[in-house]
Amino acid sequence: MTQPAGAKPSRRSKTSARAKAGSKAGGRTPPPSNRWRLQDAKARLSEVVREAQEHGPQRVTLHGRDAVVVVSAAEFDRMQRPVTGHDIVRALQASPLAEVEFERRSFDAPVRDVEL
Repeated sequence: MTQPAGAKPSRRSKTSARAKAGSKAGGRTPPPSNRWRLQDAKARLSEVVREAQEHGPQRVTLHGRDAVVVVSAAEFDRMQRPVTGHDIVRALQASPLAEVEFERRSFDAPVRDVEL
């Protein structure tokens, strides 16, 4: 289509990748920000992964129920980190019972020699 001389070209609206993908898939609207039907997640796995990396966990549903959650590798590693003594101290300090005083008893006990 040609435009008359001196006319400004029309600007096309920018559409998000998710909205474009939704319109390509039979006019369906994209899923909520972090929830995907399994068939949509399979078809658009790279987008699900990118969303998990940039915006947090992405839920994938199967038959309308949550089935799995896709998280970034960094988030997964953080969740899998072993609990340390510092973690326990922080948890106890954050406890509503942190101010409770208790008596600590100590006593001397005999120590036996062990051959190594």
